[in-house]
Amino acid sequence: MTLHDVIAAFESIYDPAWAASWDAVGLVCGDPAQEVSRIMFAVDPVAAVVEEAVAWNADLLITHHPLLLRGVHGVPATTPKGRLVHRLISSGTALYTAHTNADVADPGVSDALAAAVGLSGPLRPLDPDPTDPAGRRGIGRVGELARPVPLRLFARQAAAGLPATATGVRVCGDLDRPVRTVAVSGGAGDSLLGAARAAGADVFLTSDLRHHPASEFAEEGGVALVEVAHWAGEWPWLADGAARLTRALGGEATNVETRVSALVTDAWTEVIGAPGRS
Repeated sequence: MTLHDVIAAFESIYDPAWAASWDAVGLVCGDPAQEVSRIMFAVDPVAAVVEEAVAWNADLLITHHPLLLRGVHGVPATTPKGRLVHRLISSGTALYTAHTNADVADPGVSDALAAAVGLSGPLRPLDPDPTDPAGRRGIGRVGELARPVPLRLFARQAAAGLPATATGVRVCGDLDRPVRTVAVSGGAGDSLLGAARAAGADVFLTSDLRHHPASEFAEEGGVALVEVAHWAGEWPWLADGAARLTRALGGEATNVETRVSALVTDAWTEVIGAPGRS
């Protein structure tokens, strides 16, 4: 199996044409003719993840977040990102990124997040992709819990379903209010606050909510907020992406092995002064 073969299969699932115009997806480094037998999936292309991939003898590292999102004029080893490019090339490990094209896919990043926090039944896009005639692709998802539960219980359920991080799960709203219709969006979601309200959600679960948009949204009332760490909200997709790629490559008949990195690469590593913390 060559890198070209693997990329062709992966892009049949997560078409790069679906990516936002500002995004940088696709092959970052690697020879399309090289053989691939081990593929690691991770959220962030950071040094610890690259070293994990190299130690496992991965031929390909697929990450959700781009390494080179903005234009660069060089990748010297004197810079953090340049060092990663040199390390990947010298170890023979290719790097590929699937970002907003994986976000809008059906199923995509937010489908995996929805399943992790307990949504059941059919899901619909929170912000549909207007280029999809089927109306299935788009950012975020809206679905239902099996039965209404207090916001407190839903937040605990979300915390239990997602990997633990230093910042945990933050909640805005009456903890005793019942919630059933849930909107979710992996990654930064405060641009979708209005969409969550328009969708009739009782609660919107996302990441990276800025103070002013969240405060103003809360003042309007009607929809509770649950904020999870950015890394944690996108991590559930890795296993789904790995499984779908394996099936596309021939399922059990393929000689390609996949692995999901469990390294916590969220930017925040500690909370000081919070209840129950040092």
